[in-house]
Amino acid sequence: MDYTSTLNKAPLNWRITAMVLMVLFALITIFPLIWLFYSSLKPHTEIMQHPLALPRQPSFDNYLRAWRMGGLGTALLNSFIYTITATVATLFLALAAAFGIVKFPFKSATFFTGAFALGLMLTVHAIIIPLFLLEVKIGIINRRIGVIIPYIAFNLPMSVMIAISYIKGIPDALIESAEIDGAPYRSIFWRLIVPLSMPVIATMVILAFLNHWNEFLFVFVFTTKAAMKSLPVAITQFAGRYNIEFGLQYASLVIGILPMIIFYIFFHTQLIKGFGEGALKE
Repeated sequence: MDYTSTLNKAPLNWRITAMVLMVLFALITIFPLIWLFYSSLKPHTEIMQHPLALPRQPSFDNYLRAWRMGGLGTALLNSFIYTITATVATLFLALAAAFGIVKFPFKSATFFTGAFALGLMLTVHAIIIPLFLLEVKIGIINRRIGVIIPYIAFNLPMSVMIAISYIKGIPDALIESAEIDGAPYRSIFWRLIVPLSMPVIATMVILAFLNHWNEFLFVFVFTTKAAMKSLPVAITQFAGRYNIEFGLQYASLVIGILPMIIFYIFFHTQLIKGFGEGALKE
């Protein structure tokens, strides 16, 4: 549907109203980010006295202090390790599972589809205690694998359901032709399914990346060593119960959200295209 042409055909007063609402929505969405950035350039006392004013003498001192005092370098590296590893593993497992469920004729395919759908209804808070006890028992507390495995498990159901929806649209004739030519299923997966699934792969990667990057509870519960903390957890140390260093907290928040903003700027087109051609494809 061409929404631009539809909007142009609307009455003038409706078009003006729509434009005003969209501008207001954009300002409401963007202003907190702008405020957060310029507030991070102010000292704590100036933030308290003039919270909405622009900085009188902008300084990056908060960034230097937050980076040094909070160990944000190590936390940033951990976040990248957790996020990239879990995202790649989630992508591979989701595509492989969806390929098997949709294109392999076995009776229990419906059961496995229902099992993944059931996983969408599970919440982290409902199983965090038994999951913690399980990790203690098998000895993966304070290890990166103890964070990465739950990351994969909780993002896999959504990725599988998105991949199933897309792979259903790939003609069976293509797979049958490859089988006639003698291609094994491994080659069919890597040389046929993966290239044809690029639009939905982009969607899955972006959603998984954002979910993994922003995750807080698993790292907070399953790690106690500072060397294992991710960036969202490291940021919380600047917000104490009786003392909050707003300047340091704002600077660390900017450091935390900047990779997401950059990631979205480069991949927002693929995200929209993936939803249009992948996740909503039947």
